[in-house]
Amino acid sequence: MIIAGEDIGKKFGKTWIFRHQNFELQSGDPTAITGKNGAGKSTLLQIIAGYLTPSAGTILLDGKKVDDQSLQAVLIGPYTEVIEEFTLSEFLKFHREFKKPLCSIEEMADSATLPLNKIIGEFSTGMKQRVKLITAFFFENDVILMDEPTSNLDSEGFQWWENQLNTKTDQLLIIASNDQNEIKHCSKLLNL
Repeated sequence: MIIAGEDIGKKFGKTWIFRHQNFELQSGDPTAITGKNGAGKSTLLQIIAGYLTPSAGTILLDGKKVDDQSLQAVLIGPYTEVIEEFTLSEFLKFHREFKKPLCSIEEMADSATLPLNKIIGEFSTGMKQRVKLITAFFFENDVILMDEPTSNLDSEGFQWWENQLNTKTDQLLIIASNDQNEIKHCSKLLNL
């Protein structure tokens, strides 16, 4: 799978966040998006995921506009939410209504060392981050987009993230971050 950006730009109001971005991202070739705070890293991830529309340019999936394609993508970021009123078990059962799981709910929770029957709203921020990451690692996704993926993770959580990341070799993986520990797994760099 190849996602390409042709002359991508985004503005809010009259201010351009970035302009004239051209890129080609390919499955099996992890990419890091870096840049100063406010450069548009998170915004570009949301455009690639289809959550935001670019102000200029076109996103292509295997040569066709993403609008015309079905993209199995997941976006994990500090601004993405989980349903806190659900237990982890309820949340994962709900999520599997939309995406195919790669293992059992019990295996997901065990891998992330999370309790299945506890209300997510009672989880720490690091535990909630692991819930978000479960949706990337243990459900079928063609594209995994991560914005500062290890924020709020302790050293054990970071090691779990790194171990899971190393198993994702066929998907198109994009990490937006300036943290060298997060982007060291990427072979390609797109600097905004």
